[in-house]
Amino acid sequence: MVAHLSVMVFRTLLMYVMVFLVMRIMGKREIGQLSIFDLVISIMVAEIAVIVLEDQNRPLYDGIVPMIILLLIQLGIAILSLRFRKLRLWFDGKPSVIIRNGDINQEEMKKQRYNLDDLLMQLRSKNIDSIADVEFAVLETSGQLSVLPKEQNESPEDTPSGNAYKKRESALSALVPKVKYEALPLPLILDGKVDDNNLMQIGKNRFWLKNQIRSKGIYDFKDVFFCSIDHKGRLYINSKNST
Repeated sequence: MVAHLSVMVFRTLLMYVMVFLVMRIMGKREIGQLSIFDLVISIMVAEIAVIVLEDQNRPLYDGIVPMIILLLIQLGIAILSLRFRKLRLWFDGKPSVIIRNGDINQEEMKKQRYNLDDLLMQLRSKNIDSIADVEFAVLETSGQLSVLPKEQNESPEDTPSGNAYKKRESALSALVPKVKYEALPLPLILDGKVDDNNLMQIGKNRFWLKNQIRSKGIYDFKDVFFCSIDHKGRLYINSKNST
């Protein structure tokens, strides 16, 4: 019993050291920005360690040798990828532009099987309230969203004390619906489907929403890919297949 326990402890410590060394040699990129290729290697290393630990009769080199082989494969691909960009793109993939100048790239989202809920969640994590405030949003090969907000450059006339600013604010106040909602922007239309619960939350109905989209030249809900309203009452509308 004691001998069996000692063997188990030894094998566990040895596998821990092996996995630690393999991941350490692969580099910090494996931890923070896993590509598909990196993820496969990491999963295989972990599975090999588990197999050796579960079967005490299996010799240790059945786990150590495959780990070393996987490590050599990963290092070899990494070195070749530094020299050949096409090979790097084949293994890691290309970043995808999801938002360009406040406009959603619907075709790219479909291609990447990336939905609106994923997009809104990652924008919130970047402290972005509205898609209209995004200059570029790029879906990296690691699955992370890189966001470049639009620059908010104002001239002296555009400051709260300037006449141009006051005139613009006055014009906007007449056009923008008076909606009192002090929270994150609410999605009102998702891929052509109206969210009636969110409409009720802001005290509006489908008739009001229909008038809003018609002001943008859209006459049917099903032609809207995404529509949201922020706490200032500003509507963001993105039509389907818009360019």
